[in-house]
Amino acid sequence: MQIPEINRRKFIQTAGLGALAYAALPKIAWSWDDIPSRTGKIVTGRKLNIACIGVGGQGRRDLDQITSENIVALCDIDPMRAKKSFEKYPDAKKYKDFRVMLMEMDDQIDAVTISTPDHMHFAAAMMAIKMGKHVFVQKPLTHTIAEARALTEAARKHKVMTQMGIQGHSFDGIRRMREWYKARAIGEINEVHIWTNRPVWPQGDRPLAPAQEVPAHIDWNLWQGIAAERPYNSAYMPFAWRGWSEYGCGALGDIGCHAMDCPFDVLDLSNPTSVEAVCGPQSEWSFPEWSIVTYQFPATAERGPIKLVWYDGNKFPERPQELEASRKLPSGDGGQLWYGTEGTIMISDIYCKAARLIPQSAWVDFAKNRMPEETEKPSIGHKEEWIEACKGGEPAQANFDYAGPLTEMVLLGNLAVRFGKKIEWDPKNMVCTNVPEANTLVRKKYRKY
Repeated sequence: MQIPEINRRKFIQTAGLGALAYAALPKIAWSWDDIPSRTGKIVTGRKLNIACIGVGGQGRRDLDQITSENIVALCDIDPMRAKKSFEKYPDAKKYKDFRVMLMEMDDQIDAVTISTPDHMHFAAAMMAIKMGKHVFVQKPLTHTIAEARALTEAARKHKVMTQMGIQGHSFDGIRRMREWYKARAIGEINEVHIWTNRPVWPQGDRPLAPAQEVPAHIDWNLWQGIAAERPYNSAYMPFAWRGWSEYGCGALGDIGCHAMDCPFDVLDLSNPTSVEAVCGPQSEWSFPEWSIVTYQFPATAERGPIKLVWYDGNKFPERPQELEASRKLPSGDGGQLWYGTEGTIMISDIYCKAARLIPQSAWVDFAKNRMPEETEKPSIGHKEEWIEACKGGEPAQANFDYAGPLTEMVLLGNLAVRFGKKIEWDPKNMVCTNVPEANTLVRKKYRKY
């Protein structure tokens, strides 16, 4: 999908809702100047008043993890899919349009959760942040790299507490990996391989789906939101939107922010110098059936250069020589291999909860003789971190200062996937320096709806 590039100043202005906080609704006409701009307020001495945008599917699970607070409003474009949530919280006000909800209940809302399809994360989050609301946003943080940068800057400017939905960042696995890295469990790490069984929805070389009648209970205009207007088809929602480039971010968007979280954190993998991909069939509208994406990260003062390779569509790395013949590479949701100058770590999940050195003899020696002391405190919980931050506690560990750059790195892989060329990246200016056409997908236009 070729989208004309706009300059960064123009983007920050329009992305901040000049272009997307517009609606022709009774008694409300929104523009950039109509949205109140304020700083977030820390809540003390009471429960948070939380509004939730997207409360079917993943949104319902997110909602059920914040029941310690006051749920004051629920928003979903499909009341049938949201029925369980609506019934469970009968006192919460119900909405279809998050813009109406935020404007009507402005002084009654402290914080917002956002669990919509990827393409609407930015629109909802930027409006809430500009109004001074603390926000929890599901992964990936945004649909484009420029949106991730803009949300990170906006959250800092408006002093709101944030968290992205990468629950693995609050698990103990990432803490143990940080400790092992400091203890040089496998020496100097120079290569990481990550694989996943995604996509588990249709992708590949396909056109847009033909028009179907819109079910009476769905507000298709609101679901499309800032995306280009298209005829409705059940192929897009409620589940398979991830495979369509106008709505989702493919396999990388679904699992990349989870699976790359640990190496990104432990190895300080921000700002790759280049990314390249080989892929299966794809179309302008649809991500490929499979892809293998190679990131190159430059050396830092603390470590040497690192290569990270991502595999999806049931593609796998070469079997490590250290792995016993009787053992297989992890399958399921995925796995990882970390190669160092003095050994190899194999991880049997996407959250780094099940990490072991291979072969078994190396693991036995490490566990018996070299296992470092557990020094990092456990998290109080992913949602709990965010709630406590909103009440004056420490910032949540996956706040946007961390989650924004992680999302940028993950989505950079999609530029390589979509253009099939090696992407050389200037992170400061968010520009692909060697493939100018790739910059058309760094940012995008927004539909007024």
